[in-house]
Amino acid sequence: MQHDKLLFNYCTTCQPAPGSADELKQFEIIQKSFSNQFELFFPDNFAPKTIVVIPSLTLDQEVLAKVDGAMHYEERLLCLLMLLRMPRTHVVYVSSAPIDPVIIDYYLHLLPGITGYHARERLTMLSCYDIAPIALTQKILQRPRLIERIKQHIPFGHVAHIACFNTTNYERTLSVRLGIPIYGCDPSLINLGNKSGGRKVFLKTGVPMPPGAEDLKTYEDIVHAVAALKDMYPEIKRAVIKLNDGFSGEGNAIIKYPEGLDKKEMFNWIHHNLNKKIVPVAKDLSAAFFLEKFNEMGGIVEAFVEGEIKTSPSVQCRINPSGEIDIISTHDQLLSGEDAQVFVGAHFPADNCYSKTISDLGKIISMQLKKEGVLGRFSIDFISVKENDEWTHYAIEINLRKGGTTHPFLMLQFLTDGYYDEANGIFKTHDDRPRYYFASDNVQSDFYKGLTPQDLINIAMYHGLHFDGAAQKGVMFHMIGALSQFGKMGMVCIGASPEEAEALYKKTIEVLDAETALQ
Repeated sequence: MQHDKLLFNYCTTCQPAPGSADELKQFEIIQKSFSNQFELFFPDNFAPKTIVVIPSLTLDQEVLAKVDGAMHYEERLLCLLMLLRMPRTHVVYVSSAPIDPVIIDYYLHLLPGITGYHARERLTMLSCYDIAPIALTQKILQRPRLIERIKQHIPFGHVAHIACFNTTNYERTLSVRLGIPIYGCDPSLINLGNKSGGRKVFLKTGVPMPPGAEDLKTYEDIVHAVAALKDMYPEIKRAVIKLNDGFSGEGNAIIKYPEGLDKKEMFNWIHHNLNKKIVPVAKDLSAAFFLEKFNEMGGIVEAFVEGEIKTSPSVQCRINPSGEIDIISTHDQLLSGEDAQVFVGAHFPADNCYSKTISDLGKIISMQLKKEGVLGRFSIDFISVKENDEWTHYAIEINLRKGGTTHPFLMLQFLTDGYYDEANGIFKTHDDRPRYYFASDNVQSDFYKGLTPQDLINIAMYHGLHFDGAAQKGVMFHMIGALSQFGKMGMVCIGASPEEAEALYKKTIEVLDAETALQ
């Protein structure tokens, strides 16, 4: 026993210091091994492999705290349990708090061609038992014995890699501690995925973006940028101020320009009133707190793109270890709030009028990101405006991480064994049936509070609100753990047409409203 304790202490103290040159070198060596793993083992569904899922939202925790049920966003990557459909694949899933077994069973019963028992034998669920408002990866690094348990659950002879929401210095340290690579971007490139970095990439590629300024740090920087924007483009009515590392639009604020002022008067008005007139998008986020966070992380100022007919499409891309660029999907995002800044859901695929165009723009941007060394999944957000029967597309953001459109598409892909036909902008199942969906992470009502996972699944079963494997359409729920406390969850509604997908969503809301009204 004493020998084991000494050995454990040795193993936890012989690791390189976080961020040290030794750690960076080890991470580089580990990541280089991933190319071989990808080429030899990924194509083989019967290869012995283990995926360690770390669904940590390693973002600014004070901004993230403004999102209801933020910790339960860790459940979005439960879609990766569908990888257990490969009969020799193991999954190790780590979360801040234990996830209800009812939720796990809900996912496993959907596996095509695999019994729930067989899948459960190859699934390991681990928890930090810690709901503190810090990132999951930090919690894991604070628990060396948990890291050892993760290692122990990777069977001998398996190749393994980490799948995570985003990749920061914390994920790099965890990769080195576990000795396995990450299918994601090197943290040294993280700035390419913030608001300032995105604008610089768009500038290099020549892809249109809203007028604006990046790499801003201080209140004075914002004032000068907002004033210069109005001076150069007198017709604009509003400007958007964005934190470099905002999440789902929650890191944005709007300022409206007053009318009838000359250049000097406008500058003076902005200088004296900006801190009082900006309106943060996130609820319960004050202007003072927003400006404090801006001073910490920096950000950008952009013209607010106006338009009678305006949409918010996105393109999901992937650069694999072989350097190949894939356009995985397109979506039309549904944004809420007075100024339509907050992501709440998405229609898949994007409107056929422009899905090919934004895919082409996404590929141009992806080629530049490939030159920079980016690896893994990412998405590119646009604002699209229709005038005189022509669409104009403005790139506004690069997300070098998984996002709100990642898990719905993965569920569709895993459940139907289908693929996205980039040329025609449509998804087809394995037997060439087209499929569409509407997905949301923000299905929320105070009336839903108190519903347990068991309650939700019972309601779904009674009303036929489940995914039908034979018909390959229906409803999938996610973030179920947030329902009881926050009255919030997500869903993916899959149909044979956009209309059927939306009808499934409306029917589900009607059922939930009716059931909870009886409480």
